[in-house]
Amino acid sequence: MIEKLKSASVFIITIIILLVFAGFLAGSESALTSLSRLLIEQIVDAKPNYAKRFSGFTENPARYLNVLLLVRKSCELTATVLVAAAFIEITDNKALALTQTIVLMVAISYVIVGVGPRTLGKQNALSWSKSAIITADLLSKLLGPLTNLLIAVGNAITPGKGFKTGPFSTEAEFRDLVDQASESGFVEESEREMIHSVFDLGETMVRELMVPRTEMVWIESGKNLRQGLSLALRSGFTRIPVISENLDNVVGIAYVKDLARRVHENHDAEQSENVEEHLRKATYVPETKTADELLKQMQRDQIHMAIVVDEYGGTAGLITIEDILEEIVGEIADEYDDDEAEEVEWIDKEIARISARLHVEDFAEKFETSFTVEEIEDVDTIGGLIAKHLGRVPIPGSTITVPGWKLTAERPVGRRHRIATVLVEKIAETSQATDQL
Repeated sequence: MIEKLKSASVFIITIIILLVFAGFLAGSESALTSLSRLLIEQIVDAKPNYAKRFSGFTENPARYLNVLLLVRKSCELTATVLVAAAFIEITDNKALALTQTIVLMVAISYVIVGVGPRTLGKQNALSWSKSAIITADLLSKLLGPLTNLLIAVGNAITPGKGFKTGPFSTEAEFRDLVDQASESGFVEESEREMIHSVFDLGETMVRELMVPRTEMVWIESGKNLRQGLSLALRSGFTRIPVISENLDNVVGIAYVKDLARRVHENHDAEQSENVEEHLRKATYVPETKTADELLKQMQRDQIHMAIVVDEYGGTAGLITIEDILEEIVGEIADEYDDDEAEEVEWIDKEIARISARLHVEDFAEKFETSFTVEEIEDVDTIGGLIAKHLGRVPIPGSTITVPGWKLTAERPVGRRHRIATVLVEKIAETSQATDQL
């Protein structure tokens, strides 16, 4: 009997120690995640010997938080096992013992380990964090490699791209705080969305933001300056990729201001010189690069456009710094953008203005014409039909003909200058598609 009491006492004491330590770790997580730079500066000013520890935390908070989570979970699980063993020792009914363990430990974990210490940690972040950072620093040195190994294993068996430092950093809590601030009216809805978008940049691939190669506006290297300026004026772009044999061979970027400066200096140059003589070096980035990394590179190297290449080295598309900024602030419109045009607007009996998004079947019905299966294969809209006929992205002035009608691309909209309207004119005979520079 005495031996049983001693064994039970050891169990109880061990369980209490484990739960208290788990509670302390939970409070430490809460305190450290509540720290601002100002509070850390106050701590360091008061305790200069804490500077090294807190500098390590500010540089890599995930390293400390991951190990706190690991040890806290270990303490809770160990305590749960010991409680289960104690109940099984007391009663012969294992089902009852397990039920009692579940009920008791859920309540303890939620209240004593979860709510209580976390509340105290947030309320007393300044004082709590002093002991928390010492504990976290010690545990990270002892168990840091183990947490990294477990995170690597978790990422390996988890579908999709994992997080290098694990999903336990302060990002989720910060997002939650932003949402709460928005609900309270301290942060505008637009500001909340922008903050969330900034976090998402680190997980967004360049391929998700780029202009795909099918929508790129480009010019051949053999075109003269006049043709280059004409293309720039019609398309609305100030930077145009220059290609040689095909789109997979981008030889550089033509800047409108460079071409205009040369023509201004020597008017004869617009006919006698080619755009390839006035190129700037193109920047190439893989499509798997993250948006935040590319933004830093663009800021560092002072570039506004990059050519995106796929895994085989071919041109996948292009991306500009505005594409990345739009991911943060939303669609950027200019003073020329207006409401979308009507699907069909008759100017007179033989001329109409239509939306480039008008479906080809609706066009055929409204204009009493027809298309072959080959003509509209993989095409849904009139804009897509023009692009397919031309073999390139249409710009204002690009024309094609269909049975009975001539289609002319008109007004571009948006920052990417996509064609919004198409002028439809009645003709007597059809002719081949044209696209003059």
